[in-house]
Amino acid sequence: MKKLVPDYIEKLEVYQAGKPIDELAREKGLTRISKLASNENPLGPSPFAIREMTNALWDTHRYPDMAAHELKSALCELYRLKPQNIILGNGSEGIMGYICRAFLQPDEEVITSENTFIGFLILAKSVGAKLIQVPRLPDYKYDVKAMAAKISDKTKIVYLANPDNPTGTYITKEEFDYLMKHVPSHTIVILDEAYFEFAQDQWDYPDSMTYRYDNVITLRTFSKAYGISGVRCGYGFGHEYLIGNLHKVKLPFEPGLIAQKGAFGALKDYPHLKRTLELNKSEKARLVDYLIHHGINPISSVTNFVTFKTASEEASNDLYQGLLNFGVIIRPLRANLMPDHVRISIGTTEEMNHLYEAFDQILPEFIKKFGAN
Repeated sequence: MKKLVPDYIEKLEVYQAGKPIDELAREKGLTRISKLASNENPLGPSPFAIREMTNALWDTHRYPDMAAHELKSALCELYRLKPQNIILGNGSEGIMGYICRAFLQPDEEVITSENTFIGFLILAKSVGAKLIQVPRLPDYKYDVKAMAAKISDKTKIVYLANPDNPTGTYITKEEFDYLMKHVPSHTIVILDEAYFEFAQDQWDYPDSMTYRYDNVITLRTFSKAYGISGVRCGYGFGHEYLIGNLHKVKLPFEPGLIAQKGAFGALKDYPHLKRTLELNKSEKARLVDYLIHHGINPISSVTNFVTFKTASEEASNDLYQGLLNFGVIIRPLRANLMPDHVRISIGTTEEMNHLYEAFDQILPEFIKKFGAN
């Protein structure tokens, strides 16, 4: 008798998001809550984005523009592309879903790193693909030489989160060039640049827009630096042959009207983006200093979050629960198979002060129980 659900679907675990603020408020009766778990923009959306979305509410009885002409035109102007090189979706994860649906078949191979973005791994497994995950280097960076050595005739996709989530590390230009020399034309490279805006000032960061490989698809999002994760809008760049085939499996009218308008407004508000990046830079430096001062050595990050190793899974859970009691939400990384690590998103100065106040309360007992890293 045939099974109703394929084995590779039954074995999947549901993606777990960071704990919502309302849920914590209900559970503990707290009024002061700082969510530092989901790498969101603590400044919120741009006023330009709010204006565009608010004005669009009057037209929500109409279907959105399937061609997304306004938003695509803005992206074309910014990145000097043609509309046929762009695809939009419900966040960059939505486009990852299109890629898996269009190009990936059961038992084809996907090469990536261990402990990388869990969302893509779930999508690849959902079509029955074979995941080959290469161990990281001691500094938590991708081992591109080991990844290159794994590429074969069966390799359909190489997935690179650059910068990576949840470590915050990145692949350099030299490393990317090395890897691409070993990628055959029948293999698609996904460059997931969800945190591009935070890393773009690194002199050796390989901004994919300076490359023109026919088999590379770049993914970016409005959910992080642009601050509209709640309406879900991401975009991808690639050769028109790849993008054209992605459109064949894309759901119609996605992303929706509000998302398209919000993304268009956000893209036009450079001062808001600049404030976001400046806040992130200063508060991340303050967080790193605080952790080091308390004997905790974080992973070097070029993103809007910092990850560090604890003594064990028990220690990670203890720290997570201890901070929850004070209304601070961070992210333990068990789902990424890094149970002895936690990740902290960068918040506003007030939110980070809240974190330090809570840390100061629980850290002496935590270090006494588990020791410092």
